[in-house]
Amino acid sequence: MTMDELRARCRSLPAADEAAASAVQERQGQLTKPPGSLGRLEELIAWLASWQRRAVPRLGRVEVLVFAGNHGVTARGVSPYPAAVTAQMVANFESGGAAINQLAREAGATLRVIPLQLDQPTADMTEAPALDEPEFLAAVAAGFDAVSPNLDLVALGEMGIGNTTAAAALAAGLFGGSGADWAGRGTGLDDAGLHRKQAAIDAALLRHADRRGDPLALAAALGGRELAAILGATLAARLAGVPVLLDGFVSTAAAAPLYRLAPDGLAHARVSHLSAESGHRALVHELGQTPLLSLGLRLGEASGATLAIPLLRAALACHTGMATFAEAGVDGRC
Repeated sequence: MTMDELRARCRSLPAADEAAASAVQERQGQLTKPPGSLGRLEELIAWLASWQRRAVPRLGRVEVLVFAGNHGVTARGVSPYPAAVTAQMVANFESGGAAINQLAREAGATLRVIPLQLDQPTADMTEAPALDEPEFLAAVAAGFDAVSPNLDLVALGEMGIGNTTAAAALAAGLFGGSGADWAGRGTGLDDAGLHRKQAAIDAALLRHADRRGDPLALAAALGGRELAAILGATLAARLAGVPVLLDGFVSTAAAAPLYRLAPDGLAHARVSHLSAESGHRALVHELGQTPLLSLGLRLGEASGATLAIPLLRAALACHTGMATFAEAGVDGRC
């Protein structure tokens, strides 16, 4: 796939199945409850149905995908942890010792961790594009190919020391602003570290200012392999009719180029939670979304997206399990 072919795919996306959403809404009107009384749970079921393209949605096959990558910008002192921690955490995921392992098991989801050339960090984005075009396209393809087309739902997350710097730079490049507007403390930066992070973002934005009008070129210059893979996975899910739960700040920023390329590019995706990482609230606002949860999380690794899976299961249980007024012998509205 070339960059032009990827751009064309991002701009020519299948629409939702409005008939499936209407069927959900019709059933909701017959259930033994006041109209709209289950609030966003009702909207979420219609959303699932419209993108699964079936009148009765399912959550039998749910996967959590965690992409991992390393970043050259960590040499700028933008994280209190060394880049080696990325591979160490991937090993922790694989041995079942991380938070995401416990959350995925409780959510009834299959966890897959996909490391992306951890021994080859991206270039320092303050000095060169983080990824050249072939590297970017390869990472997008890795994410695209990771999505099984017969899934009912996919939750997307990441692991990568330094990737909140990449995410903040990408958000600034896509929506405007500076390092001070978008950079947060990530994994626990002190004030000096935060200033280094802001300066690195500003330097990267200046170096790659000529890419401001091209969301994909920006994603290559300012992002990373795991961010590119999340973009590819989000696109693949749209084409396959698989609803998406995005995790926190990094995952949301990674998918944001799709929104910039097509007005409804993320209609099949929901931001799962409002991260405590600075910048996520502003990014979610730019996307016109309302996160499903707000728990003060800033862990990454798809933790918030996975926590939202039981919420969707509860919404589906109400939709399919509740009796209608006629079935229950309860008088409806006059």
